[in-house]
Amino acid sequence: MAEMRGLYALPPGVDFADAFVRGLLERMADQPPEALAGVTVFVNAASTRGALYRAFDRAGPLLLPQIRSITGVDPGPLVMPAPPVPPLARRLELARLIAQMLAMRPDLGAGHSIPVLAQSLSQLMVEMQTEGRDLSDLEAIDTGDHARHWQNALAFLRIAAQFHLGDPSQDRPARQRAAAQAAARDWPQGIDLPQGPVIVAGSTGSHGATRLYMQAVAALPNGAVVLPGFDFDQPAPVWDGLERADDHPQARFAPLIAEAGYPQRWTAVRPPSEGRNRLISLALRPAPVTDQWIAEGPALPDLIAATADLTLIEADQPGQEAETIALIMRDAAERGGEQVTLIAADSGLIRRVTAALDRWHIRPDDSAGRPLPLTAPGLFLRQVAALFGQPLTIDRLLILLKHPLTATGSTAIGRNDMLRETRELELQLRRNGPAFPDAATLADWATKGDGTRKIWAEWLAAMLSRITAVARDRAPRPLPHRLADLLGLAQALAAGPDGDAERSQLWQDKAGQMARAVLDHLVEHAALGPDIGPGDFSALLVTELQAKAVRDDVEAHHCLRIHGPREARLHGHGTVILSGLNEGGWPQALSPDPWLSRQMRAAAGLPLPERQIGLAAHDFQQAVAADRVYLTRAKRDAEAETIPSRWLNRMLNLMGGLPDRGGPEALARMRARGAEWLALAQAVARPPAPVPPAARPSPIPPLPLFPDLPVTDVSLLIRDPYAVYAKRVLGLRALPPLRPQPDASLRGQTLHAIVEALLHSRPTPDTPPEVLRDRFLALTDRVLADEVPWPAARAFWSARIARIADRIVADELTRLAEGRPMVVEHRGKVPVADLGITLTAKPDRIDLLTDNRVVVYDYKSGTPPTDAMIRHFDKQLMLEAAMARRGGFDALGPVDVAGLRYIQLGGEGKTHPREHDDLVEAETWDGFVRLLRSYVTGEAGFTAMRAPQSTSYAGDYDHLARYGEWALTDAAAPRKVGDHHG
Repeated sequence: MAEMRGLYALPPGVDFADAFVRGLLERMADQPPEALAGVTVFVNAASTRGALYRAFDRAGPLLLPQIRSITGVDPGPLVMPAPPVPPLARRLELARLIAQMLAMRPDLGAGHSIPVLAQSLSQLMVEMQTEGRDLSDLEAIDTGDHARHWQNALAFLRIAAQFHLGDPSQDRPARQRAAAQAAARDWPQGIDLPQGPVIVAGSTGSHGATRLYMQAVAALPNGAVVLPGFDFDQPAPVWDGLERADDHPQARFAPLIAEAGYPQRWTAVRPPSEGRNRLISLALRPAPVTDQWIAEGPALPDLIAATADLTLIEADQPGQEAETIALIMRDAAERGGEQVTLIAADSGLIRRVTAALDRWHIRPDDSAGRPLPLTAPGLFLRQVAALFGQPLTIDRLLILLKHPLTATGSTAIGRNDMLRETRELELQLRRNGPAFPDAATLADWATKGDGTRKIWAEWLAAMLSRITAVARDRAPRPLPHRLADLLGLAQALAAGPDGDAERSQLWQDKAGQMARAVLDHLVEHAALGPDIGPGDFSALLVTELQAKAVRDDVEAHHCLRIHGPREARLHGHGTVILSGLNEGGWPQALSPDPWLSRQMRAAAGLPLPERQIGLAAHDFQQAVAADRVYLTRAKRDAEAETIPSRWLNRMLNLMGGLPDRGGPEALARMRARGAEWLALAQAVARPPAPVPPAARPSPIPPLPLFPDLPVTDVSLLIRDPYAVYAKRVLGLRALPPLRPQPDASLRGQTLHAIVEALLHSRPTPDTPPEVLRDRFLALTDRVLADEVPWPAARAFWSARIARIADRIVADELTRLAEGRPMVVEHRGKVPVADLGITLTAKPDRIDLLTDNRVVVYDYKSGTPPTDAMIRHFDKQLMLEAAMARRGGFDALGPVDVAGLRYIQLGGEGKTHPREHDDLVEAETWDGFVRLLRSYVTGEAGFTAMRAPQSTSYAGDYDHLARYGEWALTDAAAPRKVGDHHG
């Protein structure tokens, strides 16, 4: 067997799995076939194991070596006889500690949930175990120069470490560390030596326990460590100081080189472009780099040739970036035979690319799969968990009812019938409420339909009774009880009317089985956790589901693959697309550590946060060395301009400063190749023929237009006639929102109801003011309780009404002394000449004075219109006065009008009189008749937004009018629509 001892490496750009297998087989060439089975290969991840198996398959029929995970090395049952404790159990124990801490010091966990804090604390404990740190290292930290927060956090951390690190046998990372320490201690003395050759392949030694084991293996007579993506172009002086440069891609190798010496090449295979590797090596040198660029840059090879297979795509926004990536992958799929690997750190970009490929019915092989929380069972469980401690809103109810897993265990009602009834219920709740549906609402709705509705609504009413109960569940409760409630409610919803949860689809497919396994695991260890509230419980559920992913059982295209950055060492060859190369995307922003500051981590001997940047840089260095590489980024995101990734920036800056090596020209060619792909993507997205913008609509419909017109729509007819056309002629109504809010519209309706209730209580002019005020406030509380289900809005509106109650009561007594209310929210009507249209009105109030004239009132929660606005646009009160004069209200008959007044139910509660005389009233009526006649005769079209009150005006029918394709300055062209010959 050829020598196989010490440190070896493969350069960036080679197929690591194939090159490793080739090198191993070359070294085992003089050995019998069974000798290969005596080799043990330790790998860093399951993906590496799979890649090696496939590489061995390609090498032909062989007896395979033993391939194991390096994180699974164990000191053995003689040293640690007890098996390790599941990580979930350990996290729940930490969560209990954290809950006790927060009970005493709530300020320490402000803005964090208990499960999130437990997750981060567990990760910190893992770091301490893999790095061989213990309580003494925490006690050695001097907190004198740190903020009080860090001092308090460290005090708790010492307690947690004393509890968590006391028994190393309970945790897999501690067992790995113990095994590595035993190997480093015993193997040099010839104790417990491995029986055959041992190789560590594909690991960078980023964790202390792994690095220690790799050093022990490299020192074995028959041990070897094969490093991935090693920079053979980096000079020795750089290696000497690299251990302090945590954000450098090669920094993880420095301790190994210091211990085992400079690595040899595992095979003679060379990267696709050694010149490109040299360029990247120099560009990524640790700071300061300028002097190295100046000294070594002129020695680089011709950069035009080195970057001939690099393409730089700088899209305007992420959507365009995804479209261009999808087009590159589609091109490869059409040509066939060439594998393309998209490497992306941004899951959102991956979803965009996948959606773009789906247009052409192309499905790439996504190694990450779909996160379990985003599958149907995961979403269903999250939505059920969100019901706890929160009032049930219409949208939350409909999300559950429309979920594909709901009621799948029922044979009493079919899926189509269920969806039809759900649609009818949605329309009912949108139009009539209540904002927070309850069992009584469903019971009443059930009486207004057929037998199918009765089955569906009665079951749903029973479910709402259960949901209403859990909505009040806001206090911390034992975790096992919360899990039992979640499972019970989820299975009941999945079962449906007279259904069976086991027959439902909730736990049936791969995602359902995985979700059930996660919950069963939680149930098994729930007793170890703390009492938690509904918000923390939802966070815990998402955290546990997020750790799992589901790969769909569908056939993906054999040429197209999607991988994360960590898999670059395995797939950084062939054609590679490096996407999302912006700061915050790749590399991703560092997550803050709630337990230790950067200085405290350094004092404790723990890795600094910059280590994550260095690992990401190593992934980039390996991927950018592939045969053909596309570098993509978006210049802007949804919020602002983006900053190019630091590694891309360095490469571009270095190239731009080397004109003698063709750097600027090479960079221009990279961008030109990218521009071609951007142009192709834009051409694909561009319609085959230009679509002209819609003209400003001004339809002229056939007669009859509409039988009646409310007086409240007259101002709309003046300002936005198209809205009246859509509403009255086409019969379209804006759909009320799914989640009603205590907005200005509801406030106005509520205030009207309060004053109407006051008038219906029949006060008299001699009612004492204090008595009327008390009655007014009592009615306010009653109406608010009936109409406004939001406690905060009720309190706020009640306070505002109480502030103006004295003024409202005083003015009301004055009004009662002048006359009595004769029309209160009662409808009236007056036919309009010979136009076949009736003007209708439902005045807030008309009082008959002692001289038999009337005053027309209108309540305003906002600012009343001015006299000028009344003359030109807001005709409501003036037209109601004209209707009263024409006998439009049965309670009055024809009467003269004494005046118009607005009662402001906001502000200071004043009564605002407005100008009125018989001449202006007559002119208003005649003008209204002329306006209506122009639409009836077709003289005028219903022009969209003819005279909006402001440029920010937004109507319910703007999308129907296709506003935005035309501007307010565009002239309208009246056009007949419909059948004018019928």
